Amino acid sequence: MATATMEKQQPASANPNSPDRKFPLERTRNIGIAAHIDAGKTTLTERVLFYTGMIHKIGEVHEGTTVTDWMEQERERGITITSAATTCSWTQRKEEGVYKIFEGIKQRINIIDTPGHVDFTAEVERSLRVLDGAIAVFDAVAGVQPQSETVWRQANKYHVPRIAFINKMDRVGADFVMSIQSMRDKLAANAWPILMPLGKEDQLRGQLDVVNKKAIIYSDSDQLGSTYEVSDVPDDQKEAVEKAHADLVEQISNIDDEVAEAVLEEREITPELLKAGIRRQTIANKFVPVVGGSAFKNKGVQYLVDAVVDYLPSPLDIPPAKGQDPDTGAPMEALTDDNGNFCSLAFKLWSDPFVGKLVFFRVYSGTLSKGDTVYNPRTNKRERISRLIQIQADKREDIETCYSGDIAAIVGIKNITTGDTLCDEDHPILLEPPSFPDPVISMAIEPKTKLDQEKMATALQRLAEEDPTFRVYTHEDTGQTIIAGMGELHLEIIRDRMFREFKVDANAGKPQIAYRETITGSAHGVGKLIKQSGGRGQYGHVEVDLRPGERGKGLVVENKIVGGVIPREYIPAVKKGIEEAILNGVLGGYPVIDVEADIVYGSYHEVDSNELAFKMAAIFAMKDGFKQGKPILLEPIMKVENSTPEEFQGDIIGDLNRRRAKINSIESRGNLTIVNAEVPLAEMFGYATAIRSLSKGRSSYSMEPSHFEQVPANLVSAILDQKETK
Repeated sequence: MATATMEKQQPASANPNSPDRKFPLERTRNIGIAAHIDAGKTTLTERVLFYTGMIHKIGEVHEGTTVTDWMEQERERGITITSAATTCSWTQRKEEGVYKIFEGIKQRINIIDTPGHVDFTAEVERSLRVLDGAIAVFDAVAGVQPQSETVWRQANKYHVPRIAFINKMDRVGADFVMSIQSMRDKLAANAWPILMPLGKEDQLRGQLDVVNKKAIIYSDSDQLGSTYEVSDVPDDQKEAVEKAHADLVEQISNIDDEVAEAVLEEREITPELLKAGIRRQTIANKFVPVVGGSAFKNKGVQYLVDAVVDYLPSPLDIPPAKGQDPDTGAPMEALTDDNGNFCSLAFKLWSDPFVGKLVFFRVYSGTLSKGDTVYNPRTNKRERISRLIQIQADKREDIETCYSGDIAAIVGIKNITTGDTLCDEDHPILLEPPSFPDPVISMAIEPKTKLDQEKMATALQRLAEEDPTFRVYTHEDTGQTIIAGMGELHLEIIRDRMFREFKVDANAGKPQIAYRETITGSAHGVGKLIKQSGGRGQYGHVEVDLRPGERGKGLVVENKIVGGVIPREYIPAVKKGIEEAILNGVLGGYPVIDVEADIVYGSYHEVDSNELAFKMAAIFAMKDGFKQGKPILLEPIMKVENSTPEEFQGDIIGDLNRRRAKINSIESRGNLTIVNAEVPLAEMFGYATAIRSLSKGRSSYSMEPSHFEQVPANLVSAILDQKETK
């Protein structure tokens, strides 16, 4: 819907900044650091915190001393599990002959370091939903990897402008040009360098500033990378910088009117003019500036932070947050303005070991102070704010007020889930929550002792509140508690957290695949509940037409009742019955997906009909329809990328073929072969061990959920038999 027809929450004031805020909106940046696992996100965050003066000693992932990876499990494994929000401030240094847009002006930068492992993709999704910009980090040796593509798609979905940082330029095999080309080929990104690495591998000395045509050379005597000198470009690099500058001007002039005008009039393209054009097009998501460097070797991080300030948007540079009126569903907007009505999105719940339950939220409009009352339109409940905190590096600082554009946390709020809107009760608005993928793997879990039983229920409830991709339910037939998540590591971390944080010792069954069912043909289902046992009976009669839905659309229900054969007040009960029926299909009791259901006919009894009777009749009608709709079993398919030395290529591909893989591409990168394939998740158990023995430990792989596909007919009976024996 066009913005012009949207109802705004309030008119924009002449000055959107409150006089009490430390940093005006135009000097605020909310950024995320996102990438494939092991690209160097946490190391980069640590360097940014060090150079901005928030910490005084650089922590290392491999030593388990980083600020944002504070969980025990993160420090042990050297991976990020939960996104961490932190705040710092930055002032661009003045350097001779170098133009910077915000030189000498102090800026506030809120950073969220997100996980790279595919099992924790929900952390990235919810972080990108509330961010204004992002740094996408790539490994200079590997280029674009599978999870890089997922993160990029998530950023596209929420229209997040980004800068690319080609990290690990100090590694053997680092290739800056290849990495940028892989961004263009695999991500369709309009990516061009603004800061090129000067040297590579063990010869990495600094960066070449393409916009200002300068060289930034780091001092060899300073291990922390705090000392560098800006000089003219070395003679052997002049040609490369001139070509990169000409390419940059050409690309920006193709999409930016002001730079194009200057080129046509043959005016000098000054750094001021070029930077302004890059900023406009980056914010418009038409251009991706690329920076090369090495976070681990402390080369290139300061100028990357300058680029964040120069090119990524402030909260005022992005379109207002879109939502709807909770009562009428009419589109609304929340303008970024401290003087407006309060509106924010709760994007993360966390049990903090120091302060208890935290709710991280992003303020889109207005301000929130201690003692204020917020309203949750989903629950129609209001709650008083007793404590607000802002996390600055590893310290938790109590604050009195947070303003529009801020990211902060509320302590101790109840009845809230990820994606809830918190707003002013007199001006309610419902913002669109982030969307999350369904779990692909599940396992049964049971407490070791009676004492653990009660604690386990509390622990699982708390963990499910925090993590929208983690589900807990009780199996209908066996009564077992089943936990479901995004992968084996995800469920392993959940069990580990139960033990460490909640002191619950539990046994777990073998991981099970989250199969799905769907129908392949149209069907008509009839359901009747007629009970007469003296006194008041039960009567419900529902008929539905079913047909296969579009892949990925889930359940679509339409009410096509005419003439009141089912009274209007019973329709919600019928819909509830339909929603319950799809939780268990008719083949193996797996959830049914991608089905369209029309409620077409029914009948009622003046006395005996009630909501429960119609809900049960709808369930019977759906089950009847499923049986006639040619049901099939679906299995999760994973996107797998395997990197292996050439001599093991045949063995690795042979092994993938045995696992029912569909090989999509085989490409060479240096002396490595990269095999891209789609493989059923059922065939991927024990894969890490298998490729280790096939390649003498030299192959590596990554995988992520892709889609659901029909299980081959010859395997269906074995899967269903296996389920029945459990």
